[in-house]
Amino acid sequence: MVNLPQQHLKRAFDFMLDISALKEPESFARYAVSQLPKLVDSEITTLSICDLRRGTRRVISNPDEAIAPQDQHEFNRLIHQHPLVRFHSSHPGAGAWRISDSLPMSAFRQTAIYNDYYHRIGINHVLAVPIIANPRLVMSFVLNRKGRDFSDQECALLNRMQPALANLYRFATAAAHAASVSVDIALTPRERETLRWVSAGKSDAQIAAILGASVRTVQKHLQNAFVKLGVENRTAAAMRMMEIDRH
Repeated sequence: MVNLPQQHLKRAFDFMLDISALKEPESFARYAVSQLPKLVDSEITTLSICDLRRGTRRVISNPDEAIAPQDQHEFNRLIHQHPLVRFHSSHPGAGAWRISDSLPMSAFRQTAIYNDYYHRIGINHVLAVPIIANPRLVMSFVLNRKGRDFSDQECALLNRMQPALANLYRFATAAAHAASVSVDIALTPRERETLRWVSAGKSDAQIAAILGASVRTVQKHLQNAFVKLGVENRTAAAMRMMEIDRH
């Protein structure tokens, strides 16, 4: 068992107290990705939502827009080959896990996910802390850095936090559920369809082609849906639709 310094435990406890007050899933996620790097160093921190049925990932990241659309496309293309996605989808009860727990760095650098994604964004070491994990959906807080790998002590600290993080996220989504149900009823069928293509990572132009509509019409559907959902951007809308679909 790894011994954790008291100051690390104190910072983690304060983090959990603060995040427990957040009752809305997007606020919960944005607070977590902004504050987790203060506990464990991370150059890019995300809430990564991997829909394995659709082969797509959505992210809330710190820094914002840290992952370019082309890099996101490469991740989606290789999502089923990702060592952490594969591990957590097949080990639902597992905790924090590093890529180096699955394979050595020399082997990781030979993979397509490294060469076509991580090398492009300047990342060598990755650690995922799951809050939902099953063969269909893997939702994790993911810490990324270029230099040294994550230590056993850092993994132990995040493992201490992981059960509470997962439960608090479920509480936040449950609190938002009643509002989501009424909002789903208020959405038109076309607005729901448009939002679900947004959740799948499609651009406005791609959605327009799929629906046989103009880009301007798609944007109008999105504007109306954002108002009904009470959100301001595509990421927030995609997360709200995910909650509606889960219930």
